[in-house]
Amino acid sequence: MDCLQIESTYGDREHSAKQSANEEVGGLVRETIDKRGQVIIPAFSVGRTQQIVYTLHQLTCDGKLPRVPIFVDSPLSVNATEVYRLHPECFNQSIYRFLREKENPFGMENLTYIRELAHSMKLNDLKEPAIIVSASGMCEAGRIRHHLKNHLGQPQNLVLFIGYCAEHTLGAQILSGQNPVNIFGEPHPVRARIASLDAFSGHADKNELRRYVEKLSGDIKKIFVVHGEESQAMAFGKTLRQIKPKADVLVPEYKQSATI
Repeated sequence: MDCLQIESTYGDREHSAKQSANEEVGGLVRETIDKRGQVIIPAFSVGRTQQIVYTLHQLTCDGKLPRVPIFVDSPLSVNATEVYRLHPECFNQSIYRFLREKENPFGMENLTYIRELAHSMKLNDLKEPAIIVSASGMCEAGRIRHHLKNHLGQPQNLVLFIGYCAEHTLGAQILSGQNPVNIFGEPHPVRARIASLDAFSGHADKNELRRYVEKLSGDIKKIFVVHGEESQAMAFGKTLRQIKPKADVLVPEYKQSATI
């Protein structure tokens, strides 16, 4: 291998363990439900939505969450989940065992999938505790913005982020503590509890990235560090220079080009 191009989204961060993340989700959601609040979870339609639905299903079956209404409100999420459901041969061992011994990991009595806009709008009238999973994960488009508009202002509610939010997105602004935030061009106060868990991320953390590079054989001459904010990319570039001292490590600037 002469050249390596590698992402750096979490080039200077470590993910928490998946099992502890499940427990954190259970604790955060249960606290909110006990306060008669509603949980809003921005989630990418493919992969992340199915992951959090399965986690909520596990927690409910284990008696760690009460059976409150759960809504998946995104047409693409609904379509993607149907693809997952139709292909159990692709499940990992734990999910397949759950399917075999208990039930469909992406379906339970208190779970409703919403396609129609009219049904989505009815969620605005919800008064009882509930969980709403909606796209997009970075809160830049889709129905999640309507749910944030309706729920960010209530202190008993929880907004739980389970994926990466790029710089300058609405999700990143909420996570950074900006208050108020603009939604549909109008300022909205942030009074809800805000929490973030990165264990569900599809991106490798710095240790996983490092292990991957260390296992690569051959004389790597150039390494291009891409797909990461400047601080993460620069930090991972420094790490790469330590583990591959003979390689030319480049963290490209905007519009910079390179010849391979």
